[in-house]
Amino acid sequence: MGSPERDQPVRVAKPAWLKKKLPSGPAYERMRRLLRDSCLNTVCQEAQCPNQFECYSKGTATFMILGERCSRNCTFCAVAHGPDRPPDPQEPRRVAQAVLKMDLKFCVITSVTRDDLDDGGASYFAATIEAVRQESPSTKVEVLIPDLQGNYPALGHIIDAGPEVLNHNLETVPRLYPQVRPQAVYRRSLDLLREVKKRQPSMVTKSGIMLGLGEKRDELLQAMDDLQAVGCDILTLGQYLQPSRKHHRIVRFVPPEEFAELENIALGKGFSGVASGPSVRSSYEAGELYRKALQALGG
Repeated sequence: MGSPERDQPVRVAKPAWLKKKLPSGPAYERMRRLLRDSCLNTVCQEAQCPNQFECYSKGTATFMILGERCSRNCTFCAVAHGPDRPPDPQEPRRVAQAVLKMDLKFCVITSVTRDDLDDGGASYFAATIEAVRQESPSTKVEVLIPDLQGNYPALGHIIDAGPEVLNHNLETVPRLYPQVRPQAVYRRSLDLLREVKKRQPSMVTKSGIMLGLGEKRDELLQAMDDLQAVGCDILTLGQYLQPSRKHHRIVRFVPPEEFAELENIALGKGFSGVASGPSVRSSYEAGELYRKALQALGG
């Protein structure tokens, strides 16, 4: 029997502030061809990100490694669920070559969750970071990683590879985890971010929360405090968009002025960099957020 949240139809029209013009042009088409020809996945396409056209036009993308199918089945996510093939050992090199061809100054690497792998795919994250370093030594790297089921030795492999930013999203408030992230644990996600700072205090950490899933104001503010307590440097806040009628329904569209207010609150709580807006996603303006955080941290 399906979840009552997921069986709700998509009924509410998007407000005007969420409607974006889809840019095109040579830069956008070049990016699409390069990704297609390199046989690479991007979270931009797989997760139906509303910013993919804007980012492609600017020559940026978030690479998604470890396949196309996720071992978990979160009710907010558009990425396919189910068993996947073993990781492709050539994928790290292909990502690195694409970063070089695109002349990226800042690269974001994420993945599906692979609980079927002993290390959750950590060794492939490390290999991809190292491959990018070899091909493009000056490129800054951000990784957006799953919780690795709390496997800290695996996490250590990623930390040792030296990404500039380690991002792991809370996604929502703890009360909604059973409906939104049934295979995740709120405290485990916080502890992962704490462990990064414990092992490498100078590494910039980051997390993101979606709004509109049914969270309450005090719950959101408490989640911000929880992230501050584990030393999280950067926070992203964006509007949840329902991928299909089978996914968790949108409870509320948060207006832009409320996102602006929440950004000020988050900065006041001590985050070094904050991106807050209806169309914001985890990797939105990632390079700029990193520079802001580094400046605030005295780097």
